[in-house]
Amino acid sequence: MPSTLPSSAKPDQPGPPPFDVLAVAQSGRLGYEALILASSLRLSDPGFAGRLVIAEPQPGGAWPGDPRLSPEVRAELERLGATVLPFTAQHFGASYPRGNKIEALVALAGDRPVLFLDTDTLVTGPLSAVPFDPAWPTASMRREGTWPRPTLYGPDMAAIWGSLYARRGLDMAPTLDLSWPEGHWERFLYFNAGWVWTGAAPRAHAADWLEVALMVRDDPPDALVGQVWDPWLDQIALPLAIAGQGGGRPGADLSAMDGVATCHWRSLSLLYAREDDRVIEVLHAAVAPNRIKKLLRGWDPTRRMIWGGEGARARALFDRARLPAREQAIRQRLKAEGLWLR
Repeated sequence: MPSTLPSSAKPDQPGPPPFDVLAVAQSGRLGYEALILASSLRLSDPGFAGRLVIAEPQPGGAWPGDPRLSPEVRAELERLGATVLPFTAQHFGASYPRGNKIEALVALAGDRPVLFLDTDTLVTGPLSAVPFDPAWPTASMRREGTWPRPTLYGPDMAAIWGSLYARRGLDMAPTLDLSWPEGHWERFLYFNAGWVWTGAAPRAHAADWLEVALMVRDDPPDALVGQVWDPWLDQIALPLAIAGQGGGRPGADLSAMDGVATCHWRSLSLLYAREDDRVIEVLHAAVAPNRIKKLLRGWDPTRRMIWGGEGARARALFDRARLPAREQAIRQRLKAEGLWLR
């Protein structure tokens, strides 16, 4: 990972329009992750002028229990400058928690662009310097070919994706990356929803994302028969929402995302195993304040990986210059050593 933002994103050049950062957190793991996110944002981008909004699902609706943040975690998030936004999940909730991000975006969407971040994201550089284009919705390309899984007798990848575009009245052809061969998953628009840029029309983006997700879940085209949508529903629907709003793949000017500005770490075990030294430094600085440390010591992954030495053990297992090509191989090694924590 380079140590500075790319030239197209340096602070002395025009920055993006004012935007809000949105994450979803609730009791347990997501609350602890949100503390790390909020602390790293204030540490790495003290001049960030937008709001950090932590959307908090409320009891009722699609949640049978009480998913709210603990009072202690909520208070610390607010002390770090976050705005906690209550919302009621109507469509997903406990049955598909990843859908919270879609419903939270619907609840927040106003006139300002939104950068959604999963809570398991570390801000490692100034988001203020990333040149987001308000006319180009986009999302993370740090992903693997998880969906769809065409069967031996079809339909093939093109027919499956094509049926979704057709249902939405969209032309799939402009979304294709023709540098990849026919049938290869990377030929088709597919994102990781770990970060999502709505562009200047967050209301329309949120509405499209929700509509497509509900269509895939409740009334899919015939070509999707036999395809499993859980847990990838948010990622299945996202390309259709982005294409419908005139966006597409992020260009090289957004290389700081999943680069020098953010790290979507997924689990602390993976972070220690595969990320570079700068990410480790930011993580340790973000959790160093005593108020944050006191709360995170109550969470097993941070207690064991950061302060119990297991992160260093996980790090010693891998050569960052020659990591396995697939994440599954890293996970398997960590599990074999008793170092997989989530």
